[in-house]
Amino acid sequence: MKIKLLFTAAVLAAGLGECAPTQNEDVITPIATDENVRASYAPYGWPAKTLPEIAQALRGGDVTSEELVKAYLARIEKIDNAGPTLQSVLALNPNALADARALDARRAAGADLGSLHGIPVLLKDIIESKDPVATTAGSTALKDNMTGRDSPLVAGLRAQGAVILGKANLSQWANYRSNDSMSGWTSLGGQVRNPHMLDRNPCGSSSGSGASAAASLAAGTVGTETNGSIICPSTINGVVGFKPTVGLVSQQYIVPISSTQDTAGPMTKTVKGAAMMLEAMATGSAKTDYVSALDAGKLSGARIGVLRYAQGSNADIIQLFNASLDEMEKAGAILVEIESFSPKAENFWSLEGDLLNYEFKATMNAYLADAAPAVAVKNLEELIAFNQANGDVELALFDQSIFIEAQAYGSLEDAKYKQARKELLDSARQHGIDALLADNNVDILVAPSGPIPGRVDPINGDVWPRWAGSGSLAAIAGYPHLTVPMGTVHGLPVGVSFIGGHNKDAEVLSYGYSYEQKTHMRAVPQYLQSAEDRPEIAKAMQK
Repeated sequence: MKIKLLFTAAVLAAGLGECAPTQNEDVITPIATDENVRASYAPYGWPAKTLPEIAQALRGGDVTSEELVKAYLARIEKIDNAGPTLQSVLALNPNALADARALDARRAAGADLGSLHGIPVLLKDIIESKDPVATTAGSTALKDNMTGRDSPLVAGLRAQGAVILGKANLSQWANYRSNDSMSGWTSLGGQVRNPHMLDRNPCGSSSGSGASAAASLAAGTVGTETNGSIICPSTINGVVGFKPTVGLVSQQYIVPISSTQDTAGPMTKTVKGAAMMLEAMATGSAKTDYVSALDAGKLSGARIGVLRYAQGSNADIIQLFNASLDEMEKAGAILVEIESFSPKAENFWSLEGDLLNYEFKATMNAYLADAAPAVAVKNLEELIAFNQANGDVELALFDQSIFIEAQAYGSLEDAKYKQARKELLDSARQHGIDALLADNNVDILVAPSGPIPGRVDPINGDVWPRWAGSGSLAAIAGYPHLTVPMGTVHGLPVGVSFIGGHNKDAEVLSYGYSYEQKTHMRAVPQYLQSAEDRPEIAKAMQK
């Protein structure tokens, strides 16, 4: 977007050599080979560090928040706007540098706001902040949606001292516009690219949050999920992603889909970083000290429910999953194999479709009615008409079939809606995750977090292999779900999921932390153009 390009250009003109403690990565010298060019995209200095490492450096006076913001802005210019052109950052906050300087001054005066004091973070662009940056959901319909208000989760981040660096690109309207959509595309920001392999699907509506976290464009990012949109982009971009219990993080002032399933959550390089962000974002009654609850020995003696029915059919993923289970067993965990599961409701998936359409129509109408005065569309019907009138931009790659379907639904007072919600939650909770935990006498459930992504395909839309994982069950139940990197397949990351019961967020994070501390499987992005940049694949493809 124009605001991003103007802001980064202005900052770069001011000089950025002071921002990194080691090599200045912003000086790009001519390099002869593609391999060396890709190597130059690797993060250096502070952006290469994890959120907890950066927080410690800030407390120790090794770096200032201003230096961090400049370093991330330089990296966004180099990686997101130029170079591999990830397009993962949609807009930058023009107040970010001033906010960082103010936070540095407060620290110098002896005031410490909290664990995130001076930490730059990116927000998925459906989350409102009071900064002079529109909240757009990636659509020109909301390009002027500058509300001047913080969502409660952003207020929580600010209260702990975070700097709002800007807004991350996404799948337009949180990937709830078309049955033939393409993940990571918006009419405002274009297509998000996967930093591990640029032609691969970045997945899910929080694709920009996942890609920017993996590419070290911020210390942490915030995504949102209705069904898979934190977990999928986290596993596919090779970072930690946490979907909290629904209600733990407020849904207020976030462009909605479903009041039953929507939640925001942190996406970072480490579980501890996610826990630090969650402490700031959480407002629900079950909020606790998530960082103190992390226990590297949590797996010892734990009974782990292995969701074999959800491991998928990809032999490489299964091999990595088995290796991760071996590590859990070596850490003292007791593995309990769970071979099958079927939802109690025979029409489980159609019930979810009904629930989402009912709630999307109601919550979107309410959100648009309360949007900034400059926003012309005030309900879903007007939004559909806007897209039709601006089809060359908004409908350039796929239709708005879901919008049209949802508009035909009734109100939340309909008996059909109430019955669908009751049956769906009963099947996902009491007869779903609760039953899996209780019937198998296990503390936590584990499975692969998702498949290996297909290529970005603007002709056919998203094309996915057979799915792996059980994230939909956790999403529909509204229960906590964590993904942690467990390795790569031909350079593409794969994660392992930890799923727990209602309000067991601290325990889920701790199990994942224990696994992470024993394995450290996060992979640094390589910015390959395609799979054929891999030597073993090139050798097989080119004869």
